[in-house]
Amino acid sequence: MRQFFTFLVFCCLLGSPFAKAENTTARRIVSLAPHLTELVFSAGAGRWLVGAVSYSDYPAAARKVPRIGDAFQVDYEAIVGLQPDLILAWEGGNPAQIIERLRGLGLRVETFAPLRLEDVAAHLRRIGDLTGQLQPANEHADRFLEVLTELRRDYSRRSPVRVFYQISFEPLYTVGGRSYITQMIELCGGRNVFVGIRELAAVVGIEAVLERDPELIIAGLDSVEDLATEWSRWRDISAVATNNLVVVDPSLTGRASLRLMDGARQICTALDKARRTQVDSPPSR
Repeated sequence: MRQFFTFLVFCCLLGSPFAKAENTTARRIVSLAPHLTELVFSAGAGRWLVGAVSYSDYPAAARKVPRIGDAFQVDYEAIVGLQPDLILAWEGGNPAQIIERLRGLGLRVETFAPLRLEDVAAHLRRIGDLTGQLQPANEHADRFLEVLTELRRDYSRRSPVRVFYQISFEPLYTVGGRSYITQMIELCGGRNVFVGIRELAAVVGIEAVLERDPELIIAGLDSVEDLATEWSRWRDISAVATNNLVVVDPSLTGRASLRLMDGARQICTALDKARRTQVDSPPSR
């Protein structure tokens, strides 16, 4: 450990011996977020991934990549030991102090801030450029945007459905208006009942949910039975009364990767089911 801290001082004073020129094609990559790990593989650069954080479990090959911590705490010694020429960081997800400390070690860190659904394609193209894999990256990015356009064309003008997206039950977490999950709901013609929340995610009270009376509740849980059990006490909620309770894989809706379109398809299907029961639901508020 003492030798490691001596090495850190050396890096700070003289520059990291592992640092590469900004325009150098990356061949030793560390990812600090599961969705960035996915994008590296989608770009065709997975063979150059030498380190990743916990929950980097897709595709299957990602599970074999050495772990260097999680999105909020990393092992600096392990990262330095991997001699990366590129670190991919999640701006707004990874703590700023981690990014700055890695840069202070002379390591090249590129940040990505996914705020819109279209950003997935843009970030994939950028990773393709950084790794010299522009052709496969562009092909996948183009297809992602095609599906996005198709879903928006087919669903966005259908009758609106009030949607509550549940991240967890205790505490009761949901997404705000700036979340790309909200954009997915709107893509399918839905309306996030908590669109007015400024934060990406926030805790809300059950009374607030009752007041907004969602016609569809979407959640990432183990099973729809669990979801039905949790909400069975509030039969006055339209979604509960009509059994419009849907479970989706949170990795399909919570990660800014190509699989967001798989999640969007599930949400669109759930909204269509809810529309078919609207005739028996209370009038929209």
